Amino acid sequence: MDETTYDRTRLEQWRDGRASGRGFTRRDLIRLATAIGAGAAIGAGTAGEAARAAAGPIVKPLPPELFTVFGTNAETRWDALRDTGYLVPVDRFFVRNHTSTPIIDPAAYRLRLFGSGLRAPAEFGLDQLRRLPRSTITAAIECAGNGRSFFTTQQGQSVSGTAWRLGAIGVGRWHGVTLGTVLRAAGLRRDAVDVQPQGLDANFVSGGVDLGPVRRPLPIAKALDDVLLAWELNGAPLPPDHGAPLRVVVPSWIGISSIKWVGAIEVSAEPLFSPWNTQFYRLFGDAYPAEGTLIDEQVIKSAFELAWDATLPLAGTTLTGRSWSANGPIRHVDVSTDGGTTWRRARPVGPNVATAWQRWRIDWAPAAPGPYTLVARATDVTGASQPVTVPHNTLGYLFGAQVRHPVTVA
Repeated sequence: MDETTYDRTRLEQWRDGRASGRGFTRRDLIRLATAIGAGAAIGAGTAGEAARAAAGPIVKPLPPELFTVFGTNAETRWDALRDTGYLVPVDRFFVRNHTSTPIIDPAAYRLRLFGSGLRAPAEFGLDQLRRLPRSTITAAIECAGNGRSFFTTQQGQSVSGTAWRLGAIGVGRWHGVTLGTVLRAAGLRRDAVDVQPQGLDANFVSGGVDLGPVRRPLPIAKALDDVLLAWELNGAPLPPDHGAPLRVVVPSWIGISSIKWVGAIEVSAEPLFSPWNTQFYRLFGDAYPAEGTLIDEQVIKSAFELAWDATLPLAGTTLTGRSWSANGPIRHVDVSTDGGTTWRRARPVGPNVATAWQRWRIDWAPAAPGPYTLVARATDVTGASQPVTVPHNTLGYLFGAQVRHPVTVA
């Protein structure tokens, strides 16, 4: 086994809790506490140079016909996507903020790279980044808690966090430079194992504790694979709410990995810690070990392009929706109009991008007026399909079960 393979294997074992046989060791926890303090100091200095707070937590308009607002977060209404095409327009792209959207001066902006995984610290302005080889990807950004409310409403289980239905996802065309290109330009060492981008938004405070800037490590294998540093969304400069002037895009992984307003990237020859891979974004509950199970990739989901409790005509309608999976393209989607008793195959519409989603449609002529429960069930290229229920976790992450969508026919 070569040195790089050994390091990656050791890191995977550590993350799974197998390296010590007990999960986190005392040394791990000491290192974590040190990392939290260091991260707070680094973030405060960088943010003060280039960022200022906006007037409110979200800058763009949030009309009720497009969004459901949860404080610093805004969920896209699925009925607002029915006639929008494959990409989600920026004006209805969901917003997930830990604090408030910062306004960052592009001229003053600098991306700093540092840490034991580099030969020396490096710094790039936007103009320097734009002179590097460019890349464009079509990819979904999806909050790990997308669908969280259904743990409670469908499975009767208590969870904490924003009560998203299924609108904490957006597919965009992102343009920028690959993270691998920037890491190599900065002088990446062969013994690097983790890469940790951190944002320029205000420090996040939880339970009265300042946890520093939002940040979460990526293994070097993922960082060098398909991760993008983007400055454009759908052919236009990134808006403030979506990470301007530069954000990370990590295809198929939970949204916290795609750090917005990225201002610094730590590259380390040792595993990195932050509250966003130890305290949050782990699965906790009866089905999981005491220290939780780390999550990275998303799961398979489907959504109808319909308002919740929509009223549909007795004369018939065409049901439309979208399905997606971190495993790759969708193979097929089945739809039930009787709560899952009988199923029919939906027709695919347009592209089926592995890192995004598949649109679909199916005609329906209801037999009689009254209440109905619609269900969509996607199957991806690996054969994975949406189950009826999923195991409970206390933070309500990765709800990938079939969602029961109520409508009334009149």
